[in-house]
Amino acid sequence: MPERSYRYERKFLVDQLDEGQVKALVLRHPGMFHEPYPPRYINNFYLDTPAMDNYYDNVDGAGTRRKARIRWYGTLMGHIKKPVLEFKIKHGLVGTKKQYPFPEFVLESGYRDDNLMKQINLSDLPPEVKSYLLSMQVVLMNRYFRYYYATRDGRFRATLDTGLTFYRVERLNNRFTHKQTDHRNLVVELKYEIGEDLHASRVSGFFPFRPTKSSKYVQGIERVYF
Repeated sequence: MPERSYRYERKFLVDQLDEGQVKALVLRHPGMFHEPYPPRYINNFYLDTPAMDNYYDNVDGAGTRRKARIRWYGTLMGHIKKPVLEFKIKHGLVGTKKQYPFPEFVLESGYRDDNLMKQINLSDLPPEVKSYLLSMQVVLMNRYFRYYYATRDGRFRATLDTGLTFYRVERLNNRFTHKQTDHRNLVVELKYEIGEDLHASRVSGFFPFRPTKSSKYVQGIERVYF
């Protein structure tokens, strides 16, 4: 899959409104947001180096930051169909994604990290990508329910994430019982191309939400490890 063009993602943490109130605000926006896709569950495996380099780069605000994850939709456990490997790359305030199809796998109680590494070894991923992944390990799994919105002119897209749940992932014999669910906070993201930045403040200014720089990956690591 080709690398996407760079874009802005403004992130907002919502802790004073419930899900229904946020959805109503988005749909009443003057930009005439609508729902182009049905909502769905999103699941992710996040990979990092043994020294947690990606985590610390994000916490320290490094100029160039990267996150590696395997994403799938719908059911959390069982036979995982059509997973996608994603590298989320940030340069300053803008970011992009590089995506690759990933082999199907089975996720169940007793999961071992070396099971996924075997899948990587057997995959058709480019050699440099395979080598990079084999130097990492799965450290976090998360899951949330996402609503999708877009303005009628297609210039701005937004998502609303609810029920954020984070699972600690060990290298051996995971039961996925060490988890935390954020029952209080919702996350709204406004996404748009670089050329739309001058208009973005007007669009985001309608929302009474608090901007945040914290990623779900950083939040998850800090919830289940610290």
